[in-house]
Amino acid sequence: MFDKILIANRGEIALRVLRAAKELGIGTVAVYSTADRDAMHVKLADESVCIGPPPARESYLNVPALLAAAEITGADAIHPGYGFLSENARFADICEHHGLTFIGPKAEHIRIMGDKIEAKKTARGLGIPCVPGSEGGITDDVEALAVADEIGYPVLVKAAAGGGGRGMKVARTREDLSDALSTARTEAKAAFGDDAVYLEKYLEKPRHIEIQVFGDGQGNAIHLGERDCSLQRRHQKVWEEGPSPALNDQQREEIGKVCADAMSGLKYLGAGTIEFLYEDCNFYFIEMNTRIQVEHPVTEMITGLDLVIEQIRVASGSPLSLTQDEIRLGGHAIECRINAEHPATFRPSPGKIAYYHPPGGLGIRVDSAVYQGYTIPPNYDSLVGKLIVHGRTRNEALMRLRRALDEFIVDGIDTTLPLFRTLVRNADIQNGAYDIHWLEKFLATGGMEPPK
Repeated sequence: MFDKILIANRGEIALRVLRAAKELGIGTVAVYSTADRDAMHVKLADESVCIGPPPARESYLNVPALLAAAEITGADAIHPGYGFLSENARFADICEHHGLTFIGPKAEHIRIMGDKIEAKKTARGLGIPCVPGSEGGITDDVEALAVADEIGYPVLVKAAAGGGGRGMKVARTREDLSDALSTARTEAKAAFGDDAVYLEKYLEKPRHIEIQVFGDGQGNAIHLGERDCSLQRRHQKVWEEGPSPALNDQQREEIGKVCADAMSGLKYLGAGTIEFLYEDCNFYFIEMNTRIQVEHPVTEMITGLDLVIEQIRVASGSPLSLTQDEIRLGGHAIECRINAEHPATFRPSPGKIAYYHPPGGLGIRVDSAVYQGYTIPPNYDSLVGKLIVHGRTRNEALMRLRRALDEFIVDGIDTTLPLFRTLVRNADIQNGAYDIHWLEKFLATGGMEPPK
């Protein structure tokens, strides 16, 4: 096991990793920018090192500063959390070169899954069902038209190096395709420095289902059930739950086994999430995230397994702590991402938290690094915290969530709490009758009216 872990991140995920390390008796090093000098993970870590000014490129993405912090504190491992450098294969390689264990997958797997075209080819080879589309990148409009005619309209143009909805455009007819290609390429180049794009069949009313997987790097792998992340705004997840209200036990076991077998064949190491679009009882691979997910607490609540501790264990060379037969899914869990944003306009709302009162009680969990008097800086994402509830049934979880949301108080800034108080009372949400387009349609039709 490791002696000391440097946590190369900030906010709630840095605090989450810190807690896991402390439970394992491992020393912790927090790194921080000058904007985060008062952050909770900095206060609670055994040691802390300032790595630069507020801009992420000069601090949390500053590889030399992170390596220097690890060297001066004697850390022997680095946990990247999510975001920032968590899916950067070069950083994983650099860590290994400097004798540091990167707590995550092997660099080669990060590299494969970070390229959407290569990821799709790999998934097909591993027996994972994929969305019909181009075999690789599209070189010109003539090729694009031929592929689109074969798979049928509408089609989705996607950036090969993309994520978060950037470099993604829908073409509903032949006449739309050229403009969609041009716009997607321009966005992809600006966002990722790579204008490569590919085509997929556009699904009209899919759900977003993801399977949590774990591997030990030696060919042993398991799945931990699924999460339904269909409630999204601009391709960003807002509400996640598990198990999905759309799947039955047979479907769950079948797709889980496909994913676990694939990771076994890949000799995957650590935590990963295989993401699918699901429509008409069919699963279609879209991408794999080679890191811990923001919504990992949903899986923890229904399995009882600490995923971050498991990440640390397998990275240190230990075997998986559970076999597939030992995993039992219990009850239902829901997570809401509470952001410092206006609940109707989604305008960012950084600033000082004047009053903070998180909910409590049976089945309630709040993953947050904020506190009363803390100032949310404008330099990073707007996450205030994650509210996670667990119940024996989905209905019990919904009622518990409703109660918890009504108890949750964050004053001094705008937050998305009012949005979730509205959603939890909506009939479609209560019935589980939603897809990936539901939330944006709800908002577009005045579901959350801004104040007069």
